[in-house]
Formats: sequence, structure tokens, C-alpha cells
Amino acid sequence: MSIPPTIVSSARMGWKWQWNQLMNGLAPADKAGNYCRKPSQAQNAVLPNPKDLLNRSLNEFPVLVIGRSCPWAHRTWLMYELRNLNRSLTLLIAHPDHKEGLWKISPSWKGCQSLIELYKLCNSPPTHRATVPALFDPKQSKKEKPKLLGNESAQLVEVLNSWPAADDVPNLYPKGLQKDIDEWQVLIQESINNGVYKCGFARNQKAYNKASEELFHGLKTVEESLADKGPWLCGDDLTIADIRLFPTIIRWEAVYAPLFGCTQEYLSSFPAVLNWRKKFFHLPKVSHTCNASNWRNDYFGALFPLNPSNIIPKGPNLEQIVNTY
Repeated sequence: MSIPPTIVSSARMGWKWQWNQLMNGLAPADKAGNYCRKPSQAQNAVLPNPKDLLNRSLNEFPVLVIGRSCPWAHRTWLMYELRNLNRSLTLLIAHPDHKEGLWKISPSWKGCQSLIELYKLCNSPPTHRATVPALFDPKQSKKEKPKLLGNESAQLVEVLNSWPAADDVPNLYPKGLQKDIDEWQVLIQESINNGVYKCGFARNQKAYNKASEELFHGLKTVEESLADKGPWLCGDDLTIADIRLFPTIIRWEAVYAPLFGCTQEYLSSFPAVLNWRKKFFHLPKVSHTCNASNWRNDYFGALFPLNPSNIIPKGPNLEQIVNTY
């Protein structure tokens, strides 16, 4: 027996209303339906005294909290690995709790079992969202509470570039290229890094079409530059610009194309981008920061409004994805 059209229409309208309520909490939008990312609230990260850092014991090191699935946190993780910052910085990996909708810390740190507890311990304002990445200074005095140094990823990668490291570690934000790097940041941040979310969280067709056009225009700009001036975005040297782009491009086939609808063109239409991605992926210490199965589980499992069935699709591992082209 077929379902009467009126019931189908009513169910569709009801689901659309409920979907919008869920999306209001997940991904706020403007009146036109365009996704509007909330800015990070702790944007004044200041590097502690380098000499002080090198004189601290291991349990007194500042702590960088990341989440494996978060592309913004992935940027800072890459800086930590590529610059060998383990001699003055501790890495702490938080894990998403899909049921409670928060980041869990295991083992606990400073008595905190979740990121929101750690933010509260640092006396962060109640309006601050407990997001990753986040950089904390545990303070040396037992009477002092930890301090949140910053949680804006674009800024944190610059702070970590100045972090004490081994003498042979390259500067990824060299003065001669800072203008070029900053110009790439403007394009990459909004058109590509945030662009995939604008596609996935668009509330209507017009908003999606706009986001998709901007996203692929940005990719074409990157493609043309790499083809002309590669192998890296600023020429011969790997820089922060590449680090800011990589977390988005490496998640493309696993998450952004199938879940966020970033499908206006196949990524194979951008051969220079794919070659750049392969070169970056095979840099020392990079591949172990990438796990497609983990990303699928977190994105498809957590973003209920986009995947109400909670079915997590199968897919190839990243070695297969990266080395296919």
C-alpha cells in the first residue's frame, strides 16, 4: 500500500523544521542560509619565554590539546611533529564523545576528564566554547591554575613556528615569504578550509551553490600556482601556507566529498594539488597524523543532522587514496 502524498508532504515539512532546529545548534547560518563559523574566542596567544621553557621539567611543559579528526587542530599537530617540539611542548589528544557532544581527555590532565572542565579550570569565560586546538600553560607554581594561551589555529601555527626546537629545524614562516604566506591564508581559510563546511552546512540550494563555486575557484587558484611555481605553495620551501591547506585536502575523499557534497568536480581534475598532497603526506612524521577510518567514524558518527542514520561508510585507507593518482 502506497503512502498518501499528503502524509509524505507533511512528514517532509516536519523533518525540514526539525533539521533546521538541529542545524541552528550545530552550524549557525545567516538569513540567506550561508554557514557562519563562530570565531575562536582566545586569540591572543603569546609565546612563553623560550629560555623558561627549556629550563622546565617535562611535567611543567605547556600542553597542546588536539583532536585527531579536527582539521584545525591537525594544523598545530603538524607543526608539533615537523618542528620536533617534544622537547618543550606536551601533546595531549582529546577524543570526541558523540553522545555527550564534547571532547574527553583520557588520561585526565590536571584532574580534568573533558576539555570543557579544563577550560573552566583556566577561568575561561562561560561564553568560550571548549574547542581544539588549545594551548595551555600549566604554570610552575602549585598554587597557580593553568592558563589558556590560545585556541585560534591560524595564530597557533605561527606561535609554534617560534617555539623552541632543535637547531636544524627549518623556519616555516620566513620573513622573505611572510607576505605570500599571509595572502595564501586569506584565500585558503575562507574559500577552502572553511569552504568545505560552507558546502556541508548550507541550509538551502542557493547557499550551497555559492559555497561550492567559491570552493572550487579557490582550488583552481591553488592548482594554477602549484603547476607554475611548485612544488610548494610559496615555491621551493615548505611553509605554514602548506600546513594550513593540507588537513582539508587530505580529508577530501574520506569526508568532504561524500558527506559535505564537495563534488562539483573530482579532485583528480587538480593534478598539481594531488602531487602536492602526495609529497606532503610522505614527509617524515606526517602520515601517522592521518587516519581516514578515524575521520569517517567521527564525522559520520557525530554530525547527526547530515547523517541521521549514523551509518559509517567503508573506504580505502589513506595510502591507497594518496598513491592512486
